[in-house]
Amino acid sequence: MTSKPLPDAPGRPRGLLRPDGPVVDCDIAVIGSGMGGATLAYALRDTGARVLVVERGDFLPREWQNWSARAVFTAGRYRNAEPWYDAGAGRFFSPGVHYYVGGNTKVFGATLPRFREADFGPLEHAEGVSRSWPFPYGVLEPHYARAERLYRVHGTRTADPTDPWRSGDYPWPAVPHEPAVAALAESLRGQGLRPFALPTGIDLRDGGTCLRCASCDGFPCLVDAKSDADQCALRPALASGTVSLLTRATVTRLVTGADGRRVTEALARYEGRELRIRAERFVLACGAVNTAALLLRSDPGTVRTGPVRTTGLANGSGQAGRNYMVHNSTFLMAVDPRRTNEAVFQKTLGVNDWYLGNGTHGPLGNIQALGKLRPPSARGLWPRTPRPLLAATTRRSIDLYLTSEDLPVPENRVAVGPGDRTEVHWRPVNLPPHRELVRRAAQMMRRAGFPLVRSRRMGIAVNSHQCGTAVAGDDPAASVVDPECKAHELDNLWVADSSWFPSSAAVNPALTIAANALRIAPGVAGTPEAAATYEITYRADAAEAVRPARGGSGDGGTAGP
Repeated sequence: MTSKPLPDAPGRPRGLLRPDGPVVDCDIAVIGSGMGGATLAYALRDTGARVLVVERGDFLPREWQNWSARAVFTAGRYRNAEPWYDAGAGRFFSPGVHYYVGGNTKVFGATLPRFREADFGPLEHAEGVSRSWPFPYGVLEPHYARAERLYRVHGTRTADPTDPWRSGDYPWPAVPHEPAVAALAESLRGQGLRPFALPTGIDLRDGGTCLRCASCDGFPCLVDAKSDADQCALRPALASGTVSLLTRATVTRLVTGADGRRVTEALARYEGRELRIRAERFVLACGAVNTAALLLRSDPGTVRTGPVRTTGLANGSGQAGRNYMVHNSTFLMAVDPRRTNEAVFQKTLGVNDWYLGNGTHGPLGNIQALGKLRPPSARGLWPRTPRPLLAATTRRSIDLYLTSEDLPVPENRVAVGPGDRTEVHWRPVNLPPHRELVRRAAQMMRRAGFPLVRSRRMGIAVNSHQCGTAVAGDDPAASVVDPECKAHELDNLWVADSSWFPSSAAVNPALTIAANALRIAPGVAGTPEAAATYEITYRADAAEAVRPARGGSGDGGTAGP
């Protein structure tokens, strides 16, 4: 690289760049430092390649406000994304994304499940079919296992009735329920349901730093105990000496060579000037909306139909930006006026009994506990409720988060509009199953002794589970990237965030993003011989052949990251 890294200093990771010229050179440029970008950098750290991670934000500050509900939820202290435009409503909104080193994982709830095995195939829903992935679950399974070790996932094998087969146990035992949550789990078992301990990424290992505090879900972690992409993946990558990090640099466009087959440089805004980032290979890990918007902004031959750009880089299929998905999601607060809930770390319980459906209904989705709602966080959900009433109900509530699958439709898309604004065209798809899930969850909680139940469905701004805008597939006419997540039309451009997901499933996507980044790393590095050491062939019958028997001991259990 043409710029020298800043010297090491206490509290500052190794490998930070501060360019003093107009050009930075590297072998592999990874744009975005969230779950996909950071995990990929970690996987590339020993390949010998000079890797540069480019992040538009900076490090999230460690300060007492990290654990202040008023600062985080009422004041929105860490919300720093630019407004996006809701094309359906005709107005701007503040998206639920965070531009920091580590991306949205700095404030995520640290629930890290695998996708269900059925999620990789076509799945019939009330309003359509969830697309089949270009490879079966077995291809990703060994990388799920690696990601669970890297991100310190605590869980219990076979507890979840829909959990896919695995080659080994969780690396660490499940986070135990606190009394109020344990009592709820017992009541649910009495209803014939099978609640389980959520797979959780926190540092509860021997000597770990996690305090199991009330300020985890939705908060930054002041003691660095949350398994975010910054702490678990990027910091170790930077310590290798082959990975560097450039912060406060916003990539605005990718430039291709004369033949249009290779990206030659990324143009970025950095400290009020243009910076050119040159590399042999480029990886987009900006999040599904920003990755799509960057592709649409990058083609020098872009044309317009009316006010919206209709072509872009790697978009011969016309699918770049299309098939945008987020989960149909609802917050549910169940209140028992007769008793208080003293739980501090509430987010430990999950229910998947209706994930794949039963009876006359198809797949409904996932239920999981929320971090304990307090008045500042609940006020954003029910702003008209008087503060004293909100305080009284949150002291007596157990709080849940419900997610159902959103289906890919081409009309739901990301576009670039007038003034270069980022536009989101989205209407909820597959809502009837979600309404049924909400109904069943409310009934479940009333039977458990919580007579008062209120819910609030989330809209376009709750988009931390976004995916699908650069979908992967074998057919270049119907997809943006191939099964290895390389752009069909470009020889040196990959996607490592959730943009490539053909479907959204109905559980948190973070672990799947991380596992896939580990999977594609050898291809990005140009080392197919490394890929051969742990890849499984892209044939369903081969994946079935290596599938272990359920209940086998495998190789997991104690290994750390």
